[in-house]
Amino acid sequence: MTAPTLPGLTPADPAPVDSATAAPAPGTRAARLALPMSRQVLKEMAAEYGVCLSPVTLRRTDLHTGLTEVVDLPCSSTREDKCPPCAKRARRLRQTQIREGWHRTDEPTPGPEPATDAQRELVLLRAHLEFARDEAARACQVDQVTDVDEMIREVEEAIAAEGLRGAVAPSHDQDDNHARRKRSTRRRQDAPNLPRKKVEPRTVGRVYVAPDGTEHRPSMWLTLTLDSYGRVLPDGTPVNPDTYDYRRAAWDAVHFPRLLDRFWQNLRRCEGWNVQYAGCVEPQRRLAPHAHFAIRGTIPRTVLHQVAAATYHQVWWPPADHLVYPVDRPPVWNNDADTWVDPDTRQPLTTWEDALDQVDADPDAQPAHVARFGVQVRAEGVTPGTVHAQRTIGYITKYITKSAADCHKTDTDRQRRHLDRLWQQLRITPCNDRCANWLLYGIQPKKAHGRLQAGRCKGKVHQRATLGIGGRRILVSRDWSGKTLADHRADARAWVRNLLGVTVGADQANPIGPDDPPAYAWEMARPDDPDIPPLQHRLLRALSQRAQWKAAINAARERAEALAASASVPLPVPTS
Repeated sequence: MTAPTLPGLTPADPAPVDSATAAPAPGTRAARLALPMSRQVLKEMAAEYGVCLSPVTLRRTDLHTGLTEVVDLPCSSTREDKCPPCAKRARRLRQTQIREGWHRTDEPTPGPEPATDAQRELVLLRAHLEFARDEAARACQVDQVTDVDEMIREVEEAIAAEGLRGAVAPSHDQDDNHARRKRSTRRRQDAPNLPRKKVEPRTVGRVYVAPDGTEHRPSMWLTLTLDSYGRVLPDGTPVNPDTYDYRRAAWDAVHFPRLLDRFWQNLRRCEGWNVQYAGCVEPQRRLAPHAHFAIRGTIPRTVLHQVAAATYHQVWWPPADHLVYPVDRPPVWNNDADTWVDPDTRQPLTTWEDALDQVDADPDAQPAHVARFGVQVRAEGVTPGTVHAQRTIGYITKYITKSAADCHKTDTDRQRRHLDRLWQQLRITPCNDRCANWLLYGIQPKKAHGRLQAGRCKGKVHQRATLGIGGRRILVSRDWSGKTLADHRADARAWVRNLLGVTVGADQANPIGPDDPPAYAWEMARPDDPDIPPLQHRLLRALSQRAQWKAAINAARERAEALAASASVPLPVPTS
């Protein structure tokens, strides 16, 4: 029986071969390009085992023996595009911080200790010196005032050394006592009023008792969003870019951190207890920032909506509605007059203080901008120990390892143009009272100097990667978990040492006293130093060390599981 033939082919003709799926011939360039790169495999394995790909190389010298060695420290980057292992470790640490503080049933931090007799005596001495300084100032005894000021500085240093936090009183220096501009604290007429209660010194939420006597202490997670600037499509781009308010979007993004601070202040005053939160700020698909928060305890959704609607932040800056000078022809610096002048008339620009004086002198003056939240306020209850709680923590920390511009992919030209228009507006938006962009509006910024470049302020809010989110993207209240990130890292190391049975302590034979000099001297090492091995050699050593650590931890876990199974003892839960 003969094999069937295809139309147009004789039995002697070879069968057709798909060039896209055929393997390249051995020894050819295509075959070599198909082989994996050894260095890329090394980086992938190093990232898999948690080895930092961009370590900071230091040279450590033992001051007692003179021995010098090279030590690689993790770069501790929080950006996934710079170092994925360090960013993953930072994200996991933040998740641990949120988890430990979210559903606490006790206060995380105890109250301050009572002052000692020595501390009280120093404060009393400071009071006597303040009284003596006031008497000398009234008598116009300038020399005596100077002497008392020197004694006050010495006493304040002694107070700090004795263990008291903060300063007893503000400094008497002229720079610290300049006149501050004060604005009226009266609420805006277009903002609803809120009830105000005395804040109790507690951070835990309410306990709910079920009919069967079971107690529950749930918590919440909250999403706050800025207002709308125009209708948008599902991909986040505006329906009509010509009517989309890019100016207000840029100003809202710059002042979003202040608006969040005002929200938590109003919420605590309205609820009457010290509400604690931990969350993250990230951009929406329309590139406007919004924030996700985990809240300890429960708050009625009606109250959250009322507080969000009543919260605003007024920016009392000089008017900055329209550009006075284009970016390609900004004001110029006059070295002789030490001031910024008009490029055509050579007249000095209005100073920052004079511009604020004009705003204060106008009884009908309005703030340069008012930031508000939008109507979309999402709040949900979360029960501790559930899958929903763990999933919510992952949702809150979803984008913390990415830059703001990389949180949502811009796949279409329409999305790219939308991002570019917002960035162009952010480039000319003032970010603070010292921003160089004030020159474009005919105003000299505070403490102006000749190195300023209008339209090229170095603030983070003007960068394309931040989209106006220039402050901290991770926001954690002070009494959330009672620990810093360093404390959480120490807990993770302690858990590993406990699992491996390793004890770390000071050398009992030669203890180091508090007055002894440091045992090591550290200095930065340059990559081209002769004693610095290539990066690949250091990555190989670190990969081997990590693999040995992982094998030791897995073996210790198996032993602990076997011991727990035989003794019916639960295993300790890792902190991260």
